[in-house]
Amino acid sequence: MAQVTTYLNFSGNCEQAFEFYKSIFWGEFEWDIFRLGNMPTQDDMPALTEQNKNLIMFMSLPILGWHRLLGSDVPEFMWKVIHGNMNYISLHPDSRDQADELYTKLSAGWEIEMPLEDQFWGDYYGSFTDKFGICWMVNYNKEYNTWL
Repeated sequence: MAQVTTYLNFSGNCEQAFEFYKSIFWGEFEWDIFRLGNMPTQDDMPALTEQNKNLIMFMSLPILGWHRLLGSDVPEFMWKVIHGNMNYISLHPDSRDQADELYTKLSAGWEIEMPLEDQFWGDYYGSFTDKFGICWMVNYNKEYNTWL
C-alpha cells in the first residue's frame, strides 16, 4: 500500500522531540533507532565527533491512522536546519475531545497561531508551533472525518 509520511530534520534534538511525540500519540517507535555512529565510514565524510556519533540518523513513529513521523538529526557539516513555517503537520483526529487533547499537549507553552475553536468554515481548527519549531494544525470536522 502506498503511503505518505512526514520527515522532520532536527539540529541535535530529534530523539527528545520523538520521545515527546511518542508520549502524546500513544505509539511505539518502529524499528531500532539508527544513530550516525552506526553508519559505515566513508572516505569523503569527515570523522564523526563523539557527540555526532550519538545523533539520530533515522527513527520512525506511527501517529494517527497510517501516518508516520520520520526523523533525523542533521550535523552542521552536512547542512544547516532552518526552522520556518513552510510546512505543517495537519492532524485530523476522530473527535473534538481528541482534538482538544492533541492541541493542548503539543502546543503547551509555545507559539499559538490560531486558538482551537469553531471556525467560520465549519471546522474545529487551531494551529501552532511546538517547542521543537514544528508547525502543526489540528482540524476536526465530523463530516470530513467520515470520508478521510
